[in-house]
Amino acid sequence: MAAVGSGGSTAAAGPGAVSAGALESGTASAAHRRLKYISLAVLVVQNASLILSIRYARTLPGDRFFATTAVVMAEVLKGLTCLLLLFAQKRGNVKHLALFLHEAVLVQYVDTLKLAVPSLIYTLQNNLQYVAISNLPAATFQVTYQLKILTTALFSVLMLNRSLSRLQWASLLLLFTGVAIVQAQQAGGGGPRPLDQNPGAGLAAVVASCLSSGFAGVYFEKILKGSSGSVWLRNLQLGLFGTALGLVGLWWAEGTAVARRGFFFGYTPAVWGVVLNQAFGGLLVAVVVKYADNILKGFATSLSIVLSTVASIRLFGFHVDPLFALGAGLVIGAVYLYSLPRGAAKAIASASASASASGPCTHQQPPGQPPPPKLSSHRGDPSTEPFLPKLLTKVKGS
Repeated sequence: MAAVGSGGSTAAAGPGAVSAGALESGTASAAHRRLKYISLAVLVVQNASLILSIRYARTLPGDRFFATTAVVMAEVLKGLTCLLLLFAQKRGNVKHLALFLHEAVLVQYVDTLKLAVPSLIYTLQNNLQYVAISNLPAATFQVTYQLKILTTALFSVLMLNRSLSRLQWASLLLLFTGVAIVQAQQAGGGGPRPLDQNPGAGLAAVVASCLSSGFAGVYFEKILKGSSGSVWLRNLQLGLFGTALGLVGLWWAEGTAVARRGFFFGYTPAVWGVVLNQAFGGLLVAVVVKYADNILKGFATSLSIVLSTVASIRLFGFHVDPLFALGAGLVIGAVYLYSLPRGAAKAIASASASASASGPCTHQQPPGQPPPPKLSSHRGDPSTEPFLPKLLTKVKGS
């Protein structure tokens, strides 16, 4: 019976086949939504903990580690993790893995070279983060760094032809206003600052990091959603380029000092925690890009402001004044505003469908005939145009 049901004709299966297909599609959609929101929730925690751990490690008394070495180690660990995941996908067959990597990395070298651009920008961005967090309070950096949402939105419109609603544009304006208020509070707040911290250099590093993050994130999203390569293969390629480019940056910026004092100079358990967090956080970002677009990821990340602010009060004695609370509140409000269009659209569509089924002025379906199949709600939304099934299949079977 099972074989006949799966291989029989549509006419023989009748409406029951449509219902079974709709049920299977609905289950897959619900599972996809769960994975998306779980990934975004974990990303909020990861971003807050990364910023706080970097700030903690960079402000500890004693020998300060070289930031460029931490960037290189994060890329190495990310690449090794992806290699192990691909090895597991090949069921531990070294020969199959070697043939797969030869084909994907060397034979298809054009696809590999495409990743040199985002890898270079991510390496620059990671180094800029260390500069910014070393010169700004963790909570202030976390709020200001949300400007990457604005840059991501602009690059999404330009590079992916994505259209934003008026409410989304308003939420971006609200976001910018909130960040500006926080920066005004930081500039006029007075208060003693450590002599080795330069807020101007920190702000410049944040702005440059936001620009690079927006471009690299959208470019990487375009590669992921426009190709058949698995996310682990793409991150292995990113890790290879990132390690090479990170070593070049290390040699150029701190080569002499690293040669004299050693690669792991100043490393403590806290520093290793930062490296591990940054390495696996990079893989988490790639998973989130698969299940949601970059703008939604960026807005969810802004929720980490709450966690980092509360932790900064406890760990670093950070003082929250009314201006900071107002600016941070506006940024959090932008999260809510951005989430409205999709939810509101679903509610309106549901109400409209209910009204058309029971209202007196609707076309009635002739008795005895099955209702027409429902169209997927994703079809009209360019921001969720599904390249996703192809990617999910590749992750499982590549």
